[in-house]
Amino acid sequence: MNTPAHLLLGVALFGRKEVPRSGWAAALGSLMPDLSLYLMAGAALFALQIPPERVFGELYFSDAWQTVFAIDNSFAIWGMILLMAVWFRNSLAIAFAGGGLVHIATDFPLHNDDARPHFWPLTDWVFASPLSYWDSGHHAAAVVPVLVCAAMASAIVIWRRWHRLSVRAAVLVAVMLELWVARQWLVFF
Repeated sequence: MNTPAHLLLGVALFGRKEVPRSGWAAALGSLMPDLSLYLMAGAALFALQIPPERVFGELYFSDAWQTVFAIDNSFAIWGMILLMAVWFRNSLAIAFAGGGLVHIATDFPLHNDDARPHFWPLTDWVFASPLSYWDSGHHAAAVVPVLVCAAMASAIVIWRRWHRLSVRAAVLVAVMLELWVARQWLVFF
């Protein structure tokens, strides 16, 4: 899934109106599995001026980058965070961990040659799904509309749950980003 869709889905599932800041905690958790990619790719592309072909064709698949992705996309690690949050009855930590787990659970069936070892450190096994959220060679044209619908349904849930202007503005930005990115995948890949 695209990051905006992850954010919307995580907040819709784990943000609770009766728990202040739980929506923001869920959004942060939903972002975390992708944050390392943004930071590393951003540094490589903009600070180090490495061409995109090398960043996404070589560095992305390097052992160093894949190790980072294994850590921040691990069901085992996110599951432990959730167990600790439940143990300590910390609602914000539960929302955070729930957002992260929903992120990797929805990524798991939607990555093919760019899949990650989601069960690290227990195993380095990688599930190469026949489906992809971005690669038309792996049915993205059929997957993208489903993901956009899930993102829009999540946006409606959030919109109805919270009436604060800041939340609604964030929802609108996430929806616009989701639609723009989904279009990019379909047009260019």
